[in-house]
Amino acid sequence: MTLPAFLDVATISEGYRSGRLRVEEVVEEIIARRDACADPAVWISRVTDADLRARAAELAAKGPSPAQPLWGVPFAVKDNIDCVALPTTAACPDFAYAPMADSTVVARLKAAGAILVGKTNLDQFATGLNGTRSPYGAPRCVFDARYVSGGSSSGSAAAVGTGLVSFALGTDTAGSGRIPAAFNNLVGLKPTRGLVPATGVVPACRSLDCVTVLAGTAGDAALVHAVMRGPDPADPWSRPMAARELPGLGEGLRFGVLGPAEREFFGDAEVAALYDAAIARLTALGASPVEIDYAPFREAATLLYEGPWVAERLAAVEDFLADKPDAFDPTVRGIIEGARRYSAVDAFRGVYALEALRARTQQEWAGVDVLLLPTAPTIYTVEAMLADPVRLNANLGRYTNFVNLLDCCAVAIPAGFRADGLPGGVTLVAPAFCDDALAALADDLHRAAPFGMGRDTTAALPQASRLAAPKSDRLEIVVVGAHLSGMPLNRQLTEGGGWLARKTRTAADYRMFELPGSVPPKPGLLREPGFTGPGLEVEVWSLSAGAFGAFVAAIPAPLGVGKVSLDDGTSATGFLCEPYALVDAPDITSFGGWRAYISRG
Repeated sequence: MTLPAFLDVATISEGYRSGRLRVEEVVEEIIARRDACADPAVWISRVTDADLRARAAELAAKGPSPAQPLWGVPFAVKDNIDCVALPTTAACPDFAYAPMADSTVVARLKAAGAILVGKTNLDQFATGLNGTRSPYGAPRCVFDARYVSGGSSSGSAAAVGTGLVSFALGTDTAGSGRIPAAFNNLVGLKPTRGLVPATGVVPACRSLDCVTVLAGTAGDAALVHAVMRGPDPADPWSRPMAARELPGLGEGLRFGVLGPAEREFFGDAEVAALYDAAIARLTALGASPVEIDYAPFREAATLLYEGPWVAERLAAVEDFLADKPDAFDPTVRGIIEGARRYSAVDAFRGVYALEALRARTQQEWAGVDVLLLPTAPTIYTVEAMLADPVRLNANLGRYTNFVNLLDCCAVAIPAGFRADGLPGGVTLVAPAFCDDALAALADDLHRAAPFGMGRDTTAALPQASRLAAPKSDRLEIVVVGAHLSGMPLNRQLTEGGGWLARKTRTAADYRMFELPGSVPPKPGLLREPGFTGPGLEVEVWSLSAGAFGAFVAAIPAPLGVGKVSLDDGTSATGFLCEPYALVDAPDITSFGGWRAYISRG
């Protein structure tokens, strides 16, 4: 079997299963490609040819196993993640140390049968989004060596994009796994914080850092993510998965898009056009675009480098900076030393500011299920970036910096090419724990247009890596009053992972009353056979089975649940009220619904 230019996981694994490919052949091809690589800045350290061949022989002796879903798949690791027998430098030679053990993620990948090829370059101490801040050189965009590869996971993106490995690990605090994915026509999967343990990872901002995956397809990235994730007692920030679902395409999925006032592409009209084309594709797939106010997300993003979170970067390297300040890249040093101006009081003020912004973003999330944003607004040459490193780097993070601060997951995917052949990307963003559903949605959107994988723009996305949306166990509930969208108790639905399935009306034989003494004010719904009214405005919300049970269990008397007949002839579980509580209660049926009643005072 002749290896494809892009070594996607699904194709390599299928070659092994069919017997058309041997692991020894793959390793020899990797060695040859690595030696022929035209970009000398991709690698910081490499596994020796002899050790690669020994690993291939070890795997071949045992053969593929269902327990090893990454058997024989070559991968690279950003050099701020520990790999035993290779130094960890974080792109700072004086900082280098020899780890005594693999990081948790690398250990899990090796146990799954993957083959480590080497450690990749990065913006020093993962501080940057461009890839130029390293004494080991600046990896280049795989489409044009004059342009940045994106960072800080710069070498990881270049290694995958040029077909040196099937996938690579990066880290992402401000967009360090998503920006390089966009600049190299790749998928960049950034999980919910804590799902993938960071034991053995040099911290940038410990409370925000995520280990990410760069791959050719969302399916490949999701497979790697599934192998790596799971709590680790050694990482106090790790946490278990609490899966949340999203509406499917054609099931009412709403995606937030930028309004005219918040669209900023720094003069790059072609990337703006790629974003509009992605919106059109997702709409054609059956989702509904909803214009959002991006301002609170943007303001949250500025806190990452213009607020006290910079102090976390200082906390990670404070002793080393005091001992060897000249070991730092000048731009990185300037950023980290700038943290000294923040006090503990500033840190608390930053937390307060973030929570206020989080509350504002929740108002936007109430109307959408996911966001579709540009990954980066434009791309810059290495020369331009070196001439203006701080301002241009900040421009790159306009649509990425908020994601970890607001505890979201994200998947960056290719979005097409400018006329000069340089790629652009878009990112789907969702609340925490929507990782699996978001990856499936990203896969659908990625497959809606033929952009290839990495430098191989003609490669077809393999069917073997296609992701299906997670199987739904959801139940519907009809809400009539304080749980309606925008009402005081609606958060009990949204915080449980609920989404609005549809708006409708009850059948004509229902009355509505204002429930006396309820806080916040609530209505009581009562069915009266033989009565003919206008039908009452209601909403049908979708909840997971677990969230549905918890929600129903918390309903206070005299309210309860039962089947509510709807004006389309169907019925669903919903709120009803005990008749005794409505004696002498005001009848508000004529208003046609609780929202209309409240709005009229």
